[in-house]
Amino acid sequence: MSRGQLRGEHGLRRVGILGGTFDPIHAGHLIAAECVRESAGLDEVVFVPAGDPPHKESSRVTPARHRYVMTLLAVLAHPGFSVSRIEMDRAGKSFTVDTVEAMRREVGDGVDLYFILGSDSMADVPNWHQPERLLGLCHFLVAGRPGWDRSVVERSLGSLYETHRERIHMVDIPAIELSSSEIRARVREGRSIRYMVPEMVER
Repeated sequence: MSRGQLRGEHGLRRVGILGGTFDPIHAGHLIAAECVRESAGLDEVVFVPAGDPPHKESSRVTPARHRYVMTLLAVLAHPGFSVSRIEMDRAGKSFTVDTVEAMRREVGDGVDLYFILGSDSMADVPNWHQPERLLGLCHFLVAGRPGWDRSVVERSLGSLYETHRERIHMVDIPAIELSSSEIRARVREGRSIRYMVPEMVER
């Protein structure tokens, strides 16, 4: 997808949503967000730290307030990035469909919403909570490494892809081998995480 190829409906403002545990947020998250923002011509990318992730044991996840502050510190210098507390301030499990629906109410009708996720996550969407309703709420920007097999997403979504294909857009991003779990392990072992996370997050 070339810069500006994707246009908002009727010239509406375009806002991307990038959810995640962000435990911690790292360079891979930020580079992916910037590449997608530029490729899709987004006006803003909103990072949404998960409150109570349904797929992870809460005892193994850093408290939400710390993950929120780390994410906030990581994006402070970027005028096109912001952070939302929408999942943190909602009680109970954080399902994507509830988050997108709440953000749709929050931003109103003057905005096109684009949910940003990796190709593996998009392929798993049929197993998410209320996938049909979710796919009807916003556009999807599916990020994959150059040369990735886009047909995997189409096959995994099946009839959902056929119904919503006009809302599903593929974006290439650089291949970056970083994970939050690896960074946490390095911290436990007393090893350097310099350049893997922003300096303020490292501190």
